[in-house]
Amino acid sequence: MLKTPLITAIALGSAALAGTGHAQAADLTISCGAVGAELTLCEEGVRAWEEQTGHEVDIVSTPNSSTERLSLYQQILSANSSDIDVMQIDVVWPGLLANHLLDLREALGDEAGEGHFPAIVENNTVDGRLVAMPWFTDAGVLYYRKDLLEKYGFEAPATWAELTEIAREIKAAEREAGNERMHGFVFQGRAYEGLTVNALEWVASHGGGALVEPEGEISINNPRAAAALDLAASWVGDIAPDGVLNYTEEEARGVFQGGNAVFMRNWPYAWSLAQSEGSEVRDKVGVTQLPAGGDGQGDAASGGENRSAAGLGGWNLAVSRYSENPELAVDLVAFLTGHDEQKRRAIAGAYNPTLEALYQDEEVLEAVPFFGELYDTFVNAVARPSAVTGDAYGRVSNAFFSASHDVLSGSRSGEQAVADLERELSRVKRRNW
Repeated sequence: MLKTPLITAIALGSAALAGTGHAQAADLTISCGAVGAELTLCEEGVRAWEEQTGHEVDIVSTPNSSTERLSLYQQILSANSSDIDVMQIDVVWPGLLANHLLDLREALGDEAGEGHFPAIVENNTVDGRLVAMPWFTDAGVLYYRKDLLEKYGFEAPATWAELTEIAREIKAAEREAGNERMHGFVFQGRAYEGLTVNALEWVASHGGGALVEPEGEISINNPRAAAALDLAASWVGDIAPDGVLNYTEEEARGVFQGGNAVFMRNWPYAWSLAQSEGSEVRDKVGVTQLPAGGDGQGDAASGGENRSAAGLGGWNLAVSRYSENPELAVDLVAFLTGHDEQKRRAIAGAYNPTLEALYQDEEVLEAVPFFGELYDTFVNAVARPSAVTGDAYGRVSNAFFSASHDVLSGSRSGEQAVADLERELSRVKRRNW
């Protein structure tokens, strides 16, 4: 079967198929990173597999936005296209894409997920089929300027209220001292999947539930959830720049790494970049768990108020059912998700391994000390409601981040947003889950 030119028909710009420069057609194609360090690490891993096997791989450039990337995948797979053999898929996508993906247990055996975090293997198992191998896991963390907190006599904040006050005071003092570009806090505020994660962290940390509970109950319409969104809205134009309404992970990192923010919510990958040569904040950064709502004394196990809540992230590698070289594709996935490659990525790029043993590895912990300190945060992260909502998750997430963005931008109050959101999700639920 000839490969269809579907990718080139989608408006992704001239870099839609960013090959590795081989003159002849490659044996495989893989999408495994959009920009920056993530793409570089992927290229290095693919190159190692090429050298080991003698096969050639083209790397397909995809949108940096996870929302846009999912849309691209859905178009390609719905057309039964073989344009991409191996796909990097978000932790919330297995249920959405499962029908188009190979069962990796059939190819790799029943031990395929052995040694990986069981929860991620379970997440990637749909109707008994292992449709993706865990590659790296994620949980939201708080980065802070330890030099500035020490300068002004503060400890890392335990609650969002403390973060707000500390950020406001240090921002004002630094601006008075001449740094007009200093901000207090940056995060992911654009209307996309990243805001779903941020907003879920705010809501869950205030005891406002998980948007949709595991049994399918819509829980978002409550005063704690509304208060959490209103608090976040109060940051915009105060401790956070107005531009945060269009920030993804990279925009937030750029401001923080440029030395112009006291706090940043981001994923662990930003650690190695903040510590790199040329970084304005090298050796000035601390990492801790995200703040709790209220006074920080709630019971996390009960799901009550006042707990730290880190959104679960992470990416996996899957093989398209429409691949013309499925055995080779599975072999590439096994290599990239294996022990040595995950260890290399952890040390070089601070990407959280999905293999439990690597959290006791001395070389990994030397490179990324907070992997050990925040182990419980990574293991107990709050999942988005993708499993319970199934194929409807895309609509659920879109409704949530759109409502949250409206609150951040001031067009709706938290109370209005959660009430409207309950009605919208109820309509989706009646049709889809």
